[in-house]
Amino acid sequence: MAIIDFQNVEVRQQDMFVLGDVTFQVQEGDFVYVVGKVGSGKSSLLKTIYGELEVICSTPDSHAFVLGTDMCGMKQKKLPRLRRQMGIIFQDFQLLTDRNVLDNLSFVLKATGWNDQKLINQKILQVLDLVGMESKGYKFPHELSGGEQQRICIARALLNDPKLILADEPTANLDPETGVQIMEILRKVNDGGTTVVMITHNPRWPGEFPGRVFRCEDKQLTDTGAQ
Repeated sequence: MAIIDFQNVEVRQQDMFVLGDVTFQVQEGDFVYVVGKVGSGKSSLLKTIYGELEVICSTPDSHAFVLGTDMCGMKQKKLPRLRRQMGIIFQDFQLLTDRNVLDNLSFVLKATGWNDQKLINQKILQVLDLVGMESKGYKFPHELSGGEQQRICIARALLNDPKLILADEPTANLDPETGVQIMEILRKVNDGGTTVVMITHNPRWPGEFPGRVFRCEDKQLTDTGAQ
């Protein structure tokens, strides 16, 4: 089953043409890398998947579906339901600095409709255990290393048991050893059945953690196959 199915679409950032004639299919359970130089359109492509940028279906045979949702001309009111089915990991963490780890994660669950505090606590402990951060719940973001903050971001992305994880350069600001640890967690998540689409400029990862590789270059997206 295709989790993402883009056929002959365009990606634009405001009025600027970013990528054209994009065909991008991701199957359930895939681990996919999107690579390319800075400014080649990687992050813009990712933004179309979670609805931050509109995907443009400019020809009769164009279409764009994410988790069964038609992204062409999608109304904003449909976005929350779509995003509840996915987890997003940013390279700059985007944790709430005025609250501890437990409160950061609780905030997300309550914002997505969780009301039972006992179930909220159980879910938070479950995802913290998965990323090896079960003892860090009372820490504030500034008390954590970059790698620890990224582990919390992965935990946050997993809270609603997403079918799809989108990771934008999740190891970019980390030392090599910590980067490997983050990749191992993402691979573990993928082995559990969750589809992962990851942007990276690190040529090491596809070799060490094999997956399908797409390259953004010259305003085109090319499927280079499995590594």
